[in-house]
Amino acid sequence: MAEAFAGSWKLVDSNNFDEYMKAIGVGFAMRQIANLTKPTCIIELEDDKIIVKTQSTFKSTEISFKLGEEFDETTADDRHVKSLVTLDGGKLIHVQKWDGKETTLVRELEDGKLILTLTLGTVICTRTYEKAT
Repeated sequence: MAEAFAGSWKLVDSNNFDEYMKAIGVGFAMRQIANLTKPTCIIELEDDKIIVKTQSTFKSTEISFKLGEEFDETTADDRHVKSLVTLDGGKLIHVQKWDGKETTLVRELEDGKLILTLTLGTVICTRTYEKAT
């Protein structure tokens, strides 16, 4: 099922991203730059691993993981987190834990678009990506 997520995805819409970044502790200057950035997300499958690359003119990141196996991740805003990604009901569910906090990143496909929902407590951000041509 993870195969459905494979490909290049370009950000086309973002809702409440600034509030989400505030909630996870991103500073003002970095939030201003990140709000202007339209990243491309590239999802690749390699044997039993999933590789997620996020590329932009501001910052690029890459993570590689196996479903259901915890891994160490350094996020784009330089948080050092313990991450776990699972596939549940056609959704890729990515949980990050650090300093007693927890955020969830859910990727799902809807009408040919990749919807990324970021949640920390009561703060919810939705980012919509379309397949890049």
